[in-house]
Formats: sequence, C-alpha cells, structure tokens
Amino acid sequence: MTASYAWQDALINAVTDPAELLQLLSLDPALLPAAQQAAQIFPLKVPRSFIARMRIGASDDPLLRQVLPLGAELDDVTGFSADPLYEAAANPLPGLLHKYHGRVLLTITSACGVHCRYCFRRAFPYEDNNPGKAGWEKVCDYIRADSSIMEVILSGGDPLTVSDARLAGLIQQLATIPHVRYLRIHSRMPILLPERITPGLIEALTATRLQPVLVVHCNHAQEIDPTVRTAMHALASAGVTLLNQSVLLKNINDSAATLIALSQALFAAGILPYYLHLLDKVSGAAHFDLPRATALALHQQMTEQLSGWLVPRLVYEVAGAAAKLNAASNNLCTA
Repeated sequence: MTASYAWQDALINAVTDPAELLQLLSLDPALLPAAQQAAQIFPLKVPRSFIARMRIGASDDPLLRQVLPLGAELDDVTGFSADPLYEAAANPLPGLLHKYHGRVLLTITSACGVHCRYCFRRAFPYEDNNPGKAGWEKVCDYIRADSSIMEVILSGGDPLTVSDARLAGLIQQLATIPHVRYLRIHSRMPILLPERITPGLIEALTATRLQPVLVVHCNHAQEIDPTVRTAMHALASAGVTLLNQSVLLKNINDSAATLIALSQALFAAGILPYYLHLLDKVSGAAHFDLPRATALALHQQMTEQLSGWLVPRLVYEVAGAAAKLNAASNNLCTA
C-alpha cells in the first residue's frame, strides 16, 4: 500500500465492532450490551489511528465519547427527530441541498471516516440522494441556471472519502460554471486521517480558478497531533483557506478551558476557529445537549480570555431560516 492510498487502507480497517473498541481501550465489558444495541441503529466506525489518541481505560475520554454507542441513543426524547433541520424540504434534486441564498451543498457520498454519535445526518436518506452520473449533470445544470449561486459546498457523508480523481473531475466541472467563485469542503478526514492530505488532493483543490476553503471538524484539542499539524500546514502552504467548526457537546468540550485550548491548538495548526454549533436536535443525540444559557456563558468566557479572531461564532440552525442564527442575539449569521 503506497502512501497515497494509506488513508483508504485505514478506512477499510477501521474498527466497527464495539467489542473490539472496548478491548483495545481496556474498558469495562459491561458497556458492551448497550453499545451493541445502539450500533444496530447507527453503526460504529472509527479509524485505529484516532483510537490511538484516546486514553487507555478512560471511559470519559473526550474522543471516545464522540464515537462510543450508548444506550442513551435509544431514548425517545421530545423535541429530537430524524430530520431536525427539515433538509428534505430543501432537497430539489438528488445530491443537492439548497437552503441558503448564494450557495448550494452537494452530498457527494454517504460514506464517512468516522460515525460521530451526534451526527445530524445519522438518519439522512442517502440512497434516495444518490444521483448517479446522469443526476450529477442535472445538479450542474441547476447551478448553471441560477446565477446567484457563487459557492458550492461539498459535503456528505464526508467528501474526502472519495478518490482524488473523482474530486478533481467534479471540481473541474464546477469551475466551468462562470458565476461559481468559491469551493467549500466540509470534512472530518484531515483530523481523523491526516494521511488523506495527499499531493493529488492538494492538486485537485487548487488546480482551478475556484477559491478553495476547507472547513475541518474538530471538537477537542486532543484530536490534533503532529501529523494533523503537518497536513494542515501543507494545505495552507498551497493556498487553501482552513477553518474549523465544532459542536458544543456535554461532557466532551463543555468547559471554557477546553474550548480555549481547542482554539489555541487549531490556530497552532494553521486553522482559524469559525463556528461553535449548538447541537442539532437529532434523535439519538439528546445526551450531548446543553442548555443555551450554559453555551452563552462558556462563549462569554472565551470572549473575555481570547483575542477576537480566536473566538468562533456561537450559532445554531433553524429549519427554513435564511442563514444560521447567532445564539446570543438570534440574528442571522452569514455562512
């Protein structure tokens, strides 16, 4: 396996059995029955190199808590639903979501490098949103027909689980649309598997006239190790703008010290903190939720202790709104 394909090998060999995860981390076997039951609804998937950043024997490890299936996921909680953002209503074509003015989001794959237990698309109907080759032509025609669309966002799933060649072809196709100026990619892969940042990927992102922005997803400073920093600096040196979005998660990053350390670790890796999201109320994730008053207090402490450019915007999303909302003021944020 060459270095260029090491990330694909890592995905193939990711841990998908809760029993193996518990064994690798020397965790209490009593956690297994609930983990197996929850994984039947939303499967476990986590790369071994990400597991290596977790603390052995620590059931409260902040990285483990993001991926370990729990019995709490099976609880039916009022206010939590399979499609909390009503994305079905903003899905005019398979593979395309058009929620906000000036930009569209393409779900180019259902695959992810990890299954985050709080994922708001954990029940997304990906099979119904697989456009096929002919469908992608219709997606591009849709974008061509709307001159207000200046930005295309690649999402999923995780768009960086597809090959460099496929990404390059899609980006080149989008670059032929005159009014599209910005390419934004949302991905957990550079944090999970920094070996994904191959020369071929960097070439695909930077070879066209489109201005590339990569929004990584990191929730805790422990996720960032030297291999992540090296990969991020390679992207930045090639001219890719690097931003981060986090989700505020109970018992994972719900302290000011943890959030401040995260912002500092991100910037040391060349990534600018961008968004801190309140949890999207998806079924199975209620145990991660925090009161908005707690979120506001934490964000205020960050604001008091950090330079402004290190403080991410605290936001939440409401189905049908014209943009994400500022959690403090309830006013629209651009995004």
